[in-house]
Formats: sequence, C-alpha cells, structure tokens
Amino acid sequence: MSSLIKSPGNVKAVVFDVYGTLVDVQDRRRPYAQLLQWLAKAGRVPCADDAAQVMSHLAGLEGTAHLFGIKLPDSVLVSLKKDLFAELASVTLYPDARRALTSLRERGIQIGVCSNLAGPYVIPVLELLPFPLGAYVWSFNVGAIKPDPAMYRAVCQSLRCAPADVLFVGDTVEADYVGPRAIGMRALHLVRRGPARVKDTIRSLDELIAE
Repeated sequence: MSSLIKSPGNVKAVVFDVYGTLVDVQDRRRPYAQLLQWLAKAGRVPCADDAAQVMSHLAGLEGTAHLFGIKLPDSVLVSLKKDLFAELASVTLYPDARRALTSLRERGIQIGVCSNLAGPYVIPVLELLPFPLGAYVWSFNVGAIKPDPAMYRAVCQSLRCAPADVLFVGDTVEADYVGPRAIGMRALHLVRRGPARVKDTIRSLDELIAE
C-alpha cells in the first residue's frame, strides 16, 4: 500500500491517529477508567457513552467528575493525578513514526493528526512530535469522537483538502479505517502485532515511505 503516497499528486495529505499509531504508553495506569470505576462505586449509574463524554469535553480529572455530577474526595483526586502524571511521563514516540513524519514532510505531503483523547494526553504528543503539523484535530475540540464523521471533516477542512486526497492511518478498525472511508478518505489499518482484519493493512509506518 506504500504506492498510495509515492506521488504527491496521488495523496496530498496523510492524517494519523495518535496513541497506538505515533506514540506509545509504556506505563499504563488508565486514570480516567479508574475515575469511571470510582464514580460507579460512589453510586453513579454508568452510561454507554461515558468514555465518549470524557474525550469530547476539555476537562481534567476533577472537571470530568464534575461533568458527571460528583465531587472527588481529595485523596482520590491525588491518587488519580499521580497515575495520570506517571502515564503521561511514559509516553514515547515510535521510531518508525519519526522516520515516516520526516520523510512525508520532505516529500511535500501535508500531515495532520486526528485523535480521540482526554485533554491532558495532548501535552506529551506536542512535546514528542519532531515538528509542527498542518492540522491537529482533538475530540474535545470537535465535541465528538471518531468514528463520528465530524472528526474526519474537521481534519480535511483544516488541511484544506478534499477527503479523496487524504490518507488516514491508525490502529483501530472502526475509528481509523471504516470511519474515514465512509466519508471518502483513503485509509490504512496499522497492525503492529496480531492478525490483520482488513485488506489494507500495514505492519509499520515505514511501509508508508518504502521505495
């Protein structure tokens, strides 16, 4: 599938998912999942869209609890923040991500990111990316999460590209492959380990820049 981007006239922009695609979390603590579990124990009835609510609002841990109508005890907040900071400190850029981003830029191809995440997780991403990108679309800015078409339309608009001219690359089938294709984008599913689930699969971001 690397032939998709060998010619700048073929693909004008490449949009990446972030976590699991460009960066990895070495020390997983899942503080927001812990928060939702604590809220359930405190008597709040979980909802199917709780994770979507977390990622579609710009709020820290305490603000997220307020969003769900509960104030966190100080001891719980301190513990969750400790895990959040440890997790954020462990975020690393995949080596093939640096190579792919640099090579794409050298070829004159626009680059963007489009990601579902809670606000604090943007910080290490911006610190680790090797240079500024052409578009940053975060779920909490759009007020929606992938695979909502609003996310893909937002990144295409930011890059000033038609969907057909954009290639989306990510590690989740529904959010990073099915969703982009539904609005006319091209897409590749990144599977670093395990079986392929779709035909348009790559095993490394190096395949994007292979000659």
